Parts: sequence; C-alpha cells; structure tokens
Amino acid sequence: MSSDLKRKPKKTNPKPVQLNPNWSLLQQKLKSDSHSTGTRKSSINGNPENPSSILGKRKERSDPDVDVPKIDPLTPVNDDSSLTDEVAMDCEMVGVSQGTKSALGRVTLVNKWGNVLYDEFVRPVERVVDFRTHISGIRPRDLRKAKDFRVAQTKVAELIKGKILVGHALHNDLKVLLLTHPKKDLRDTAEYQPFLKDKSRKSLKHIAAEFLGADIQNGEHCPIDDARAAMLLYQKNRREWERNVKDQTRMRLKQKKRKPKKKVKEGNASTDQSSEIKD
Repeated sequence: MSSDLKRKPKKTNPKPVQLNPNWSLLQQKLKSDSHSTGTRKSSINGNPENPSSILGKRKERSDPDVDVPKIDPLTPVNDDSSLTDEVAMDCEMVGVSQGTKSALGRVTLVNKWGNVLYDEFVRPVERVVDFRTHISGIRPRDLRKAKDFRVAQTKVAELIKGKILVGHALHNDLKVLLLTHPKKDLRDTAEYQPFLKDKSRKSLKHIAAEFLGADIQNGEHCPIDDARAAMLLYQKNRREWERNVKDQTRMRLKQKKRKPKKKVKEGNASTDQSSEIKD
C-alpha cells in the first residue's frame, strides 16, 4: 500500500485545441510578412549574403531647404596680376560744378583673368557737390586720402597704352579721364552687336545676367565686378568678336578705295581750256 501511495501520478497531456482554420491562415500570413520585412532591412544595410544588396545603398535625397552656395562666375581662376594684352576698365563718377557735371571718383583696371591691376579713389580737380553714393559707392571719407587726378590719369595712360581696352560705354570713362584710345583697340560691350536688343544698347547688369549668369549692380556699383564682367564677356566671345573687328576694318578699307576722285573745279577747267586755245 505504501509503495502505491509513493508512486507519482502520471501526467496526462491535454488534447490539442483545434484552431479555427481562419486563425491558422492569419498566423501563417503574419510569419511571412515578418520574414519579408527582415529581408528588406538586411538588403538596405548592405548584407552581402542578400543578392538585392548588389544595387548598393540608395542615395539620400538632398534637403530642399538647405541653401547650396552659388559659384560667382566673376571670381578669377588664378591670382596672376601681371599686365596682359587685354585690359578691362571701369570708372565711377561724382558730381562737380552744380552736380550735373561728372568727374572721376574711382578707376579700376583688371587683366584678362580679372585680377586687379589698379584700383584707386581719385580726388577731382573741382569741388565735389554730389558723391552719388547710391550708385558710385563713393563717400566723403574715400576722397580724403585719394590719389590726385593727374597721378591717376598718368598711371592709367601707362597701363592701357598699346593694349586692347575692354569695358562698357568706354567713351564715358575715357571722357572723365581726359584720355583717348585708338578705336581699333576698343572692345565695348555696349557696342557689340550680339549684346544689342533691337539695335538698342543694354545695361551691363542685364548683359552680365543674360550671358554670364552674374548678378551685379544691386545698389551701389563695384567697379571691380563691372570690369571683370566686361572682360569675361569679351573673353567668352573673343574669337567671334575679333573676326567681326577684322571684317569691319576690311569693309572700311574697301569703302575708302571705292570713293570717287574729287571733280576738277570749273574755274580751273576753263583756264586750262583757254591756255590750250592760245597754244
């Protein structure tokens, strides 16, 4: 009896509960979804065992709100400040006399790479009555230690002598400098035919924006930027520009040759005839 009491009762396994067929289908679907999700994660992480990782990681999309700095097309490509065969010039003027007369207030020269050759504020001979700061950017303090006009004039004349002179509306700059330059050596962006619209001149600001994508003359003008813009416009169109200059020179020479000789005056003709009769 005692041995029978010590025996442990046998454990009986409960009969498995049969699930509804719909539940079993749902469990299988959940397992397959979890497996596919794990596969996608491993492919994104670049798992070498997964063939889908051969394509590599996707490039992250750039944030549209982040401002990408724009490259200024007027920035020189080197730091060579040597005097070149082509020189660009720009001047800023101030008002003298009663304010309506322009005088030189600042002059800037750059070489063909856009590097500054000469950039000086200039003290006019006459008293300044209008600094035109909103355009010229010149203030009274700029002219207190400025170069004397004659000094600046002499230096500019030395730099541009024998050079191709580039600029915009150069006749205005040369006028305030009291200088001249051979017409054959002028390359004026205000006169170049492809830059004209309906045969009318456009401002340097509009030409630079259209042909260079450069944004200049927003408020006070910077003569360095203006001279660089003119030079870059010339350099980008140099081959065609020089071809046009040669064609125009050739046309002028032909026209000179075609000009008829001056007619002999009637008075001279009558005297010649009378002399013949006497003979």
